[in-house]
Amino acid sequence: MARTFRLALAQLNLTVGDLPGNTVRMVEYLHRAREEGADLVAFPELAITGYPPEDLLFKKSFVDANVAAMEQVVAESRGIAVVLGYVRPRPHPNPLPKGEGTEEREGIANAAAIGYDGRLMDTYDKIILPNYGVFDEERYFTKGRVCPVYEIGGVRVGVNVCEDIWYEVGPSAVQRQAGAELIVSINGSPFHAGKSSYRRDSIVGSRAVGHGLFVAYLNIVGGQDELVFDGNSMICDPWGKVVARGPAFREAMILADIDVDAVPPLPASPSGDAYEESLAAVGAPKSVYVSGRRPDVERPPLPLTPNCGEMDEIEETYRALVLGTRDYLHKTGFSRAIVGLSGGIDSALTAVVAADALGPENVLGITMPSRYSSGGSIDDSAELARKLGIDFWEIPIEPAHTAFTAMLEERFAGTTPNVAEENVQARIRGNVLMTVSNKFGWIVLTTGNKSEMAMGYATLYGDMAGGFAVLKDVHKMTVYALSRWRNSHGGLFGNPDNVIPQVIIDKPPSAELREGQLDEDSLPPYDILDPVIQAYVEDDRSYSEMVDMGFDPAVVRQVITAVDRNEYKRRQAPPGVKITPRAFGRDRRLPIVNRYRQA
Repeated sequence: MARTFRLALAQLNLTVGDLPGNTVRMVEYLHRAREEGADLVAFPELAITGYPPEDLLFKKSFVDANVAAMEQVVAESRGIAVVLGYVRPRPHPNPLPKGEGTEEREGIANAAAIGYDGRLMDTYDKIILPNYGVFDEERYFTKGRVCPVYEIGGVRVGVNVCEDIWYEVGPSAVQRQAGAELIVSINGSPFHAGKSSYRRDSIVGSRAVGHGLFVAYLNIVGGQDELVFDGNSMICDPWGKVVARGPAFREAMILADIDVDAVPPLPASPSGDAYEESLAAVGAPKSVYVSGRRPDVERPPLPLTPNCGEMDEIEETYRALVLGTRDYLHKTGFSRAIVGLSGGIDSALTAVVAADALGPENVLGITMPSRYSSGGSIDDSAELARKLGIDFWEIPIEPAHTAFTAMLEERFAGTTPNVAEENVQARIRGNVLMTVSNKFGWIVLTTGNKSEMAMGYATLYGDMAGGFAVLKDVHKMTVYALSRWRNSHGGLFGNPDNVIPQVIIDKPPSAELREGQLDEDSLPPYDILDPVIQAYVEDDRSYSEMVDMGFDPAVVRQVITAVDRNEYKRRQAPPGVKITPRAFGRDRRLPIVNRYRQA
């Protein structure tokens, strides 16, 4: 009789610190999986705490509460096995008596609990702790040293936690050598554009083929501060074929019947002491019995749902912006958003993302014309608001601008007007937006893009004033691509197509802080500028490397100088959605006081 293992992957949108809420969601999905006849249901990395919990992990009360919540979920596992991520206190091997000034535990582990029939059977501690980019796991966790293989329903299952599966000679290799037929990898893998196809081909598919077994990859979905988790959970067979795939950017339970007898014989491992030493350095194998093969019982047939396909980079980027904005607002308690509408492409796209995330009825657009604002900018903002169906206010700033000019006239006498006078307008607008926010309790969404933030082409306490920066990690040319895509796909979000007037897409970018001003008066054209910013900020290219790549040396010098000089501005910017491999903020941390300059 063929061995068929029914696996359920619960791809959930969880909230950091909401231990009771996360527990309720997990118990709900556990019951659903049991009703579907699943042998095992898996929940994501640190599902109990939400991911990433950061310095909450230094609070003993938080860690203790997370253990109690884990035990609640495990207690519900009657007749089904469960794998769930939580924080495990690691007892000190030789603790001193209380009161002698020493900690009673040596640390904590990023762990997976394995439960069955209401009992905690074992735990797996994550072995490979990432400490790059947005990850700081060595700050918090101690690494595991054991690679268990669990017999669940008569099938030998290895459990990995996120980074563990990214290495060819890692825990999954040890587990395969110990007889694993299926690897279940629970993850908290943040999104950036293009990452889903890399995971499929270079990580999940590669491990499945390389080890000759099934690999189930389960990821979180949802937004957490700057990070967005895209889901895209999948199961690959030993030949690298995706046999089940979850959706991107929404919750789901992925169910699959795995023909375990299709797993080929254990492939020959590379010979030699060096490979054996490499495996031993990863961790020691061990076997844990959880449950035997279930008697043949009739299970409900699985629904015939097609595997979810991959999106192109523009669509997945747009959906990441929508999800990241929605979750940031809802999880922090905001229901409505304010966007300052300038008549330009950045504010237009920000307003549309906000409307798709929150509903048009929960977005307010405010235009704040000055003496330099063109009539077209006011009209274009009004037309955008009308098409999108959002509330629209017009609040002229000329009275405040006149008052500021008079206030400063004596002190500025005899000087040449410069950006100080120009930026007064941006700061008045920021003050208006924040005052409306303060009055009604609605959050201000800033509208600056990554190209502007890189070059410091933004005004502190002006257009940078707000609570969340939707486009903070979006290059200007990508703003145009996203706007064109959204104009053709509004129905995907229950809102109209073609909401961004073509005139807004076509007009030259301008801050309109002086007569006839254009962005290109201060910056290179964005189609030239963006690749240089990407090379310097995201790829860490040097001056000589960028010149060798064919970039104009003058533009390269301008970018390096501006990016380095404006770190202090970016440090004061609100958080925004990460959509590139290296975003300003958690990804890229440079000192503000810094005299290093490239030769």
